Amino acid sequence: MEQITNLRPIVRMAITCEGSSTGSMFGRGVADLCLGVREHGSLNAAAKSMGMAYSKAWRIVRDTETALGFPLLNRDGAHGSTLTPEGEGLLEAYLETDRKLHDLAAQVFEEHLFRSLGKN
Repeated sequence: MEQITNLRPIVRMAITCEGSSTGSMFGRGVADLCLGVREHGSLNAAAKSMGMAYSKAWRIVRDTETALGFPLLNRDGAHGSTLTPEGEGLLEAYLETDRKLHDLAAQVFEEHLFRSLGKN
């Protein structure tokens, strides 16, 4: 019985534009790259901290910016990168929504699990 009460839901969230045919545009991977840029001051350092090639990180960010229609990063060549106000706002909205979804999913799951086990 202890094993079943240790179960927890995992929620994977992504942001997309309504009516888009490209699917998700901003998910955990892009969010992690943006967090890395915020923390390390460059996309290159963010990619390295994730064990990702810079070329892949650059392609992901470029493709995301194209799909969204606005830049996520201010690039300053050798001086690194920072998040644009739009990038910062989207990242914060994503993180807060993700946190709330995880909290809600855990609550609903636990309530239903205990109810189905008769442990109100």
